[in-house]
Amino acid sequence: MHFSVDGWAPGYGSSLQEVEDLPESVQRLDPGVEIPPASWRPLPPSGVTGPPTVLFVDGVRRVEARLWMTSGTEVEASPGLCASYAAGVVRSTAEAATVVLADVRRAVLTTAEEADDITTRLGTWTMVHARPDPAKQVFDVLSLALQQRLAELEIVCAAEARAASGGDPDDLLVIDGPLGGRTKVPRAIGVIKSHQSTYLPADLHGVVGRLGAGERTPVFRLETTWERFSWYLRLPGSGGSPWAGVVRVECSPDLSPREASAMASLSQAVLPRYASEPFKDPRAPQNLYPISGLEKLLRHRLGDPQLLRRSLLQPSSR
Repeated sequence: MHFSVDGWAPGYGSSLQEVEDLPESVQRLDPGVEIPPASWRPLPPSGVTGPPTVLFVDGVRRVEARLWMTSGTEVEASPGLCASYAAGVVRSTAEAATVVLADVRRAVLTTAEEADDITTRLGTWTMVHARPDPAKQVFDVLSLALQQRLAELEIVCAAEARAASGGDPDDLLVIDGPLGGRTKVPRAIGVIKSHQSTYLPADLHGVVGRLGAGERTPVFRLETTWERFSWYLRLPGSGGSPWAGVVRVECSPDLSPREASAMASLSQAVLPRYASEPFKDPRAPQNLYPISGLEKLLRHRLGDPQLLRRSLLQPSSR
């Protein structure tokens, strides 16, 4: 297998757009999990205390180069992505918040069946074969495969961090982003900072805009391409638009409605404590402080993109 590196740096895009998070269409919505829809209103904190240990999990990804790969049996070149990705965990207690795990991986992703690992002077890029999807552009397929690998690494890091801390049965795992593919992880919530889809009908949607700091909506059950319980929560320190400082939180659909409500109340006790401030973070208050610090560390651990790209132009083997 031979490959060539696309002349354009990844930061300038490509003629084939890479997919990110796309709006989802609602297949089923049950807003009556906790409170009948006619009684929906902002819910204040319930007085629940947070757990002694909170684990924050995040991951970052970066495309280093686009490749065009050929073999002796192929007439046309197959596209590929060389990408770095990393995941880590911050352990927060009453005493301190500490990064307890950070794992960096490098991969080359392609639909070409004969492709193999790429070895350079800076290390090996592990081959990831993505299954072609006629309904999607190829770089969309590769980008989704990369996102899946990152999600899997986040699960591994969370499990290792929990094992290293003795498996505290009362801890809470906070995942930056949707829970998709991670709903089986125990005592976990996903926190979504931005809103690309409107899930609630207009009359319930208005409740979100009336939330005060620390208040949340009732829990609702949501099904798009997957199921989960969800609710909206406004973090302190926001201002301006009706949705300023609002995050959407998710938990496993395997919980009972009562357990999901308890998880929602727990999120009110935990998340506001970590809300960021505008003078420190442009994504305040939604970008929680432990997530922000972990993200910076992980991006640093990804390495110098220019050096990595240069190493791909002169690989040790192909």
